[in-house]
Amino acid sequence: MQEPIDSRHLLERASELVDLARKAGADAADAVVVRSRSRSVSVRLGKVEGVESSESDDFSLRVFLGKRVASVSANPGFDLRTLAERAVAMAKASPEDPFACLADEADLAHDALDLGLFDPTEVESAALTDAALAAEAAALAVPGVTNSSGAGASASMGGLVLVTSHGFSGSYMATRFGRGVSAIAGEGVNMQRDYEGDSRLHFADLDDAEEIGRKAGERAVRRLNPRKADTGSGLTVIYDPRVSRGLVGHIASAINGAAIARKTSFLKDKMGQQILARGLNITDNPLIHKGPSSRPFDGEGVRGDAMVMVEDGVLQHWFLATSAARELGLKTNGRGVRGGNSVSPSSTNLALEPGDVSPEDLIKGVASGFYVTEMIGHGANLVTGEYSRGASGFWIENGELTYPVSEVTIASNMKDMFLSMVPASDIDRKYGVAAPTVLIENMTIAGK
Repeated sequence: MQEPIDSRHLLERASELVDLARKAGADAADAVVVRSRSRSVSVRLGKVEGVESSESDDFSLRVFLGKRVASVSANPGFDLRTLAERAVAMAKASPEDPFACLADEADLAHDALDLGLFDPTEVESAALTDAALAAEAAALAVPGVTNSSGAGASASMGGLVLVTSHGFSGSYMATRFGRGVSAIAGEGVNMQRDYEGDSRLHFADLDDAEEIGRKAGERAVRRLNPRKADTGSGLTVIYDPRVSRGLVGHIASAINGAAIARKTSFLKDKMGQQILARGLNITDNPLIHKGPSSRPFDGEGVRGDAMVMVEDGVLQHWFLATSAARELGLKTNGRGVRGGNSVSPSSTNLALEPGDVSPEDLIKGVASGFYVTEMIGHGANLVTGEYSRGASGFWIENGELTYPVSEVTIASNMKDMFLSMVPASDIDRKYGVAAPTVLIENMTIAGK
């Protein structure tokens, strides 16, 4: 996009803000600047519908006064002393939180680490427009495609500046480039929609715009003339990688330390126990070079290491930031993410590691089942594990994908689902949550 923004001024401003908070009476404090710059273009039917550009530096100050904590936010141009004094005054009136604190000084990252997150490529609005138009034109050129829901392309840059009262001072920036299109096939009540897109940290790694458009168009056409599947139980469901990532996301939410501390996860009592089939591993690594969710330090200044969250099917770790870790009597593993004025645990580059069988062979082994390409709704209850979601895809007959299926519901309990997961050998690690094709047995399908 452009040269990295010089963060020295923001680091100095954040450091001054922390010093003023201490002078105003805070026992400890940290200041964060969340940076963002973005440019995007949207088109539909060959015409530009919108060009947007934005940039912001959002400051937040968090202060600790004994066991009390308060946070305030501001935009650039605010008076540092006033903000610091306001935060301390708020802390004095706040209820006590026995677990709120800065990360331990011994856990802080003190050396710079280049993870290849920044690409200086400058992409002008005209180039974004050309890519969006090319993707849409390629989609419309697919026989059977009758319309477009639009296409877009974007270039953005974001990052974090963090200063704490106990010695941490650091920043990092990451770029993100994207393009995508949504195509419509058929006419009237028989119309079907599908999409394709790509998002990368480095511009040169993006999929070709025409290829993105062609895939979107072909996917939309394949969905024409869908049927409803018969209602049944004990059925095999195979999740396309586009939707199997959602399954891994459910696992991540269920092993989030904040949910464990609140006792709102159906896996809260499963540490050290089998939660996936034997042989399955789930990894999380914030230090992958050019990884989509990589970071040299987390929202508290802690550098997280690569971890095997689930090893040979056995749960090994929770995702932890300092507050959640203290509540559980544990130690942070560097998974803290700033969200507004708080720090919560979250995954980084999370992956259900692939198996040995190809996705084609996985499908060939199914006499009758359902291949899911799209999920609808939010029917995954992370407290009870109950799972019931709308879905569409293709019916499997004698090991082959046959006719398209829509307007069905698939249901089970995630405890049972996770224990019967069979991953294929395919995986695309360009997403922050990555997963291969996944087979799950003994599902219930509600259709006609």
